[in-house]
Amino acid sequence: MGTTEFAVILSGCGHQDGTEIHEATLTLWAIHNTGCEYQCFAPDIIQHHVLNHVTGEEMTEQRNVLIESARIARGEIQNLTEFSPDDFDGLIIPGGLGAAKNLSSYAREGKYCSVNDDVAKAIRSMHAAQKPIGALCIAPIILACLLDDPELTIGQNGIVATDILKMGGRHRAALLEEIVTDPVHKIVTTPCYMFDARVDQIGRSAEKLVKAMLELL
Repeated sequence: MGTTEFAVILSGCGHQDGTEIHEATLTLWAIHNTGCEYQCFAPDIIQHHVLNHVTGEEMTEQRNVLIESARIARGEIQNLTEFSPDDFDGLIIPGGLGAAKNLSSYAREGKYCSVNDDVAKAIRSMHAAQKPIGALCIAPIILACLLDDPELTIGQNGIVATDILKMGGRHRAALLEEIVTDPVHKIVTTPCYMFDARVDQIGRSAEKLVKAMLELL
């Protein structure tokens, strides 16, 4: 049997308008630390907007999600259109508001949100192949939008939890560093920066998620 390989979908670079960098980096660390490999992907689209991460103010410029995600992946990234479920054993989506702004429209449309076509195709193809899917922080909202009756956690946020229920999912409250596993859908989720977390807590959360996904293989 070959080495287990994960696909990781990124949504830009920076937690306010793209991928949460700590969650992404520590997910990649956890994958390698468990003896597995990864390939990063991102959709080739324009970000919803660009924010100044010092002030939080919107900037008058455009950035590309794939190009920004390449900063985290050190250039080793592929356009999500190239993704094939046959090439991977699992799929992971780190959090950051890019998951709710670029990969989906949740930040703008709430429970009525839509998901980027390439992201939806990747998730549905992995789910149909019965391969595990992991999501951190706010990213589980994408799974609630796409899948039928998944059990997920985004921690303790009542507003988002209610939206998950209205979208047809089931929400299980969880604490920081806890994971929730849905063995029927082969989904693992963890809250991460839905709490006021430290970097070490994010690292432990990511490692627990990866190990739980390996148990589902």
